[in-house]
Amino acid sequence: MTLDEILSSLFPAGHDIAPRPDHLILGTGKRVDGGTVEVVGIADGEALGIKGVLPLAGRVLDVVATGGKAPILVIVDTQGQLMSRRDEMLGLNEYLAHLAKCLLLASRSGHPTVGLNYGNAVAGAFLATALATDILVALPDAEPAVMDLPSMARVTKLPEDRLKELSQTSAVFAPGLAFMSAVGAVAQVWDPAKSLADQLEATLVGVPTRDKRDALGAERGGRPIAAQIARRVAYQASGGDYV
Repeated sequence: MTLDEILSSLFPAGHDIAPRPDHLILGTGKRVDGGTVEVVGIADGEALGIKGVLPLAGRVLDVVATGGKAPILVIVDTQGQLMSRRDEMLGLNEYLAHLAKCLLLASRSGHPTVGLNYGNAVAGAFLATALATDILVALPDAEPAVMDLPSMARVTKLPEDRLKELSQTSAVFAPGLAFMSAVGAVAQVWDPAKSLADQLEATLVGVPTRDKRDALGAERGGRPIAAQIARRVAYQASGGDYV
């Protein structure tokens, strides 16, 4: 689906989101119940640099300052953070962290946050946008990845063929929608043949009050160790000791 098709299906009652030369997504959509959804994001596979981060973070902070409980939808199609020496020297990692913290602030201020990955979503730009929301959903053509295998091979010094082999038995070693769903990062895959507005409303009803990605990944078999950790945390929280 194109971004225009996605927006039309999400907001049949209308929206004010228009194409921008910087490929940012900023605006408001009308919900089927008469309410509104505040929308931010990045489109067209554009890399996210400092110039893009600041308007997105500023918009999130404006929503929080305005008050209310309007949900925030973060729509993402990005190749990752901008590979620019200038941006790196200016502290792009801190800007990305700032954006993630703004989304966390919005969530804790009563604004449910939903990430929607419809294209690429890679590396730091993925972590600071769609993956920093309360719940992440995707369309079937999405290609999320914290790190692709060639990059992972360079960092770990392991042969790429070995990483491909490991990815068949451990989802944490592999990029892609199937693996991101298996580890619980992607909670739902929406059906583009059905109303996205209806699917958004259903998702908003079930936005978790705490991070459940570890438990979801354990249920789906992508994070077998997470189940043990979740049990330990729950037991300790109840006042028991876990050995």
